[in-house]
Amino acid sequence: MKNVIGAVLVSLFAVAGGVGGQALQGGSDGSDHSAESADDGHGGGHDAKEDDHGEKKKDDGHGGGHGSDAGYGSDVRFFNFNREFVIPIMANQRVDSLIIININLEVQASVLDKLFSLKPKLRDNIMTTLVELSNDGHTLVEPTSVDSYETIRSTVMLNLGSVVDKGIENVLIMDLAKQDL
Repeated sequence: MKNVIGAVLVSLFAVAGGVGGQALQGGSDGSDHSAESADDGHGGGHDAKEDDHGEKKKDDGHGGGHGSDAGYGSDVRFFNFNREFVIPIMANQRVDSLIIININLEVQASVLDKLFSLKPKLRDNIMTTLVELSNDGHTLVEPTSVDSYETIRSTVMLNLGSVVDKGIENVLIMDLAKQDL
């Protein structure tokens, strides 16, 4: 009974996350994802504001950003996935727990269109990386440790290089949860 309740809860969270992700993307099909499509700040991470010279600037939703834009060009965007990644953690040849991770990518605007067309390959690459990490016996067993967090981020970033050779600036772990079954 405990396993059934856990599985039902995980399924509900996954569905709620997918619906929430779709709502955050404004229900779009991904066909309009230019910087000019910035709307209410919930349009899939494509927030932009014009500066005094009519150029588009990144808006992080916190009233002007964190300090200067040093290190970040004005063409930095965020690529969101529709659903979280759900990774099983195995013990004694059975699923012991599930890790649920919401990952976004910080990318150069010039590769954003390419990423939308490669979304299934990106998702597969990230999922494969996370499954590999789940099998190392440490990283996803203790997902909230700083070392594990950085291992997840750096390994996903490294492996994404086989799909997109340049333009991905950072892997952002937005949410992370572990559900014991």
